Amino acid sequence: MPSSRSSSASQANVDRTEASSPQSSQMSPQTQESVETLPSTQKQQQRYKPTHAPALSPSNIPTSPDFGKNQHLSMDEEVKERFRQVVAEFSAPIRYAFAYGSGVFAQKGYDLENKPMVDFIFGVSHPSHWHYLNLQNRPGDYSFLGKLGSSTVSFVNNKLGAGVYFNPYVKINGMTLKYGVVSIDTLCQDLLDWRTLYLSGRMHKPIKILRDDARVRLANQVNLTSALRVALLRQGDSFTEEELWDGIVGISYRGDFRMHVGENPNKIKNIIASQTPQLRRLYAPLVSDMPNVAYVTPDGSDSPILAQDMHPKYRGLMVKKLPPNLRTRLVARYRISGEPGAKAFEGMSDQEAAMGDRIYQAVAGHPDLGQWIDDSCRDIIGGPALTQSIKGVLTAGVVKSTKYAGEKLSKWWSARK
Repeated sequence: MPSSRSSSASQANVDRTEASSPQSSQMSPQTQESVETLPSTQKQQQRYKPTHAPALSPSNIPTSPDFGKNQHLSMDEEVKERFRQVVAEFSAPIRYAFAYGSGVFAQKGYDLENKPMVDFIFGVSHPSHWHYLNLQNRPGDYSFLGKLGSSTVSFVNNKLGAGVYFNPYVKINGMTLKYGVVSIDTLCQDLLDWRTLYLSGRMHKPIKILRDDARVRLANQVNLTSALRVALLRQGDSFTEEELWDGIVGISYRGDFRMHVGENPNKIKNIIASQTPQLRRLYAPLVSDMPNVAYVTPDGSDSPILAQDMHPKYRGLMVKKLPPNLRTRLVARYRISGEPGAKAFEGMSDQEAAMGDRIYQAVAGHPDLGQWIDDSCRDIIGGPALTQSIKGVLTAGVVKSTKYAGEKLSKWWSARK
């Protein structure tokens, strides 16, 4: 079992409004939500609250230097420095940057000799201005769209797909990379609300943060906690750590059409097999901070087991705290489910139905909840992922797009053999 001694400041019980505000880089004590506490018997508290979990420090969690410490994953210092030098090559200002994918953290099933392209995401304040500056310094990174100017590039960046503009097959310091540009506002909105699940889903998995930003760190802590709640809602009262990782890693992949054509169909299992230490670093502190779930096996166990309290109030509270775009879809599915209990909410607005949290408890207790979650996540990510892929033909150009698609299909075909 992984250690949970990381500061409990990692818990993402913080106010979404603060995290979504452009002026919220300095986080005040008022950004906290109330901690998930509910009446429980002493026996339940002893079972589900780990004895080694650190006590929550009061109101200074968002401003603590340790807040979000779990998001910073260790890696080889030489490799990390190479990645940072890549970011430093860009003259246009980058507020937040991370590297991700099999080129950063090893994934089972990938050929180590044939190193994959390294993927980067750059969060910027103003995409139009950023692309204007970048076109001056690095015009060769762009397809024909670059010839049309920064306003056209910015329009494609912000208005199509998931709000990310990718330039693939860029050579910097001997490294082949793909970098995506997204506005900080778009990134934080997706992290908090799961508007598209395109980047928020990517950030459920291990990433290497190369340039941090307080606002994004806060929003991503909410995002990670949301992923943990979704995975818990899909499980019963006892489950393995591997089942927890499967529930988290698969949130965005299960709804992405690329998993059927163009991605390794074993990608979820491969990530879990190779990146368990990083997943523990991300999520073990969040597990420790939740009062309704805990590891129940000794430290060092080869197959850690977790247990959670299935009381309707706990389960309903987790549904209530899900990202709005997912929560409203789950409530809508329950209201049209034909269940006898759903009739009690007929004629009510969503706000009226939510009073007293009864509808959230009803959703949490429905036997089809796991399927509803999968279907809702598929609905959220499906459209943006498809549009983003079509958009990639414009942003990369025909030659690079054909090369990229060919490499993806080759990996997909090899994995199916």
